[in-house]
Order: sequence, then C-alpha cells, then structure tokens
Amino acid sequence: MGGDWFLYMVRTASGALYTGISTDVQRRFAEHAAGAPRGARSLRGKGPLELVFSEAAGDRQLASRLEWHIKRWPRARKEALIRGEVSLSDVI
Repeated sequence: MGGDWFLYMVRTASGALYTGISTDVQRRFAEHAAGAPRGARSLRGKGPLELVFSEAAGDRQLASRLEWHIKRWPRARKEALIRGEVSLSDVI
C-alpha cells in the first residue's frame, strides 16, 4: 500500500487540536466522534469534534514522521497549517 495515508487534525469543543494519521479519514473521524473503543482515548468526552484538516501524506512511514513533527509544533503553526499558510511539504 503505497501513498494512501493521510494526516488529519480534529478540533475539540474546547478548541484543542488532535493530530493523527489514517488511510480512511472519514471512518477514523467517525470513530473519534462516536467515542468508539477504536477512537482515540484522548478525544473521548471532548466533543462535539470538528475535522479541520486532512491532506495526503504519502506512505505510512512518511505520514508517521509528519505526525511526529506536527504534534511538537506550537498551536499557532498548527493553525497556520489549517488555514493553508503552511504546507505539509514545509514540515520535513
């Protein structure tokens, strides 16, 4: 499975941002929103959730590296990514 991974960001009701990767962002977001056992534990009870960013990120290895970097960014830079002022190609 080549370049079919996506990086996505979810905003919680309190405004916090969660970053993740998936091959099916809509399915993954639905799991998070439902508070399903497969959804991220850190998002449970934090809804309503809003999917605010999703972009193709290459293969799993590249997507994981992008996720690692972005999770360490300050909030302002994450917001710039969401607004389109920074691109994933600027990350690594």
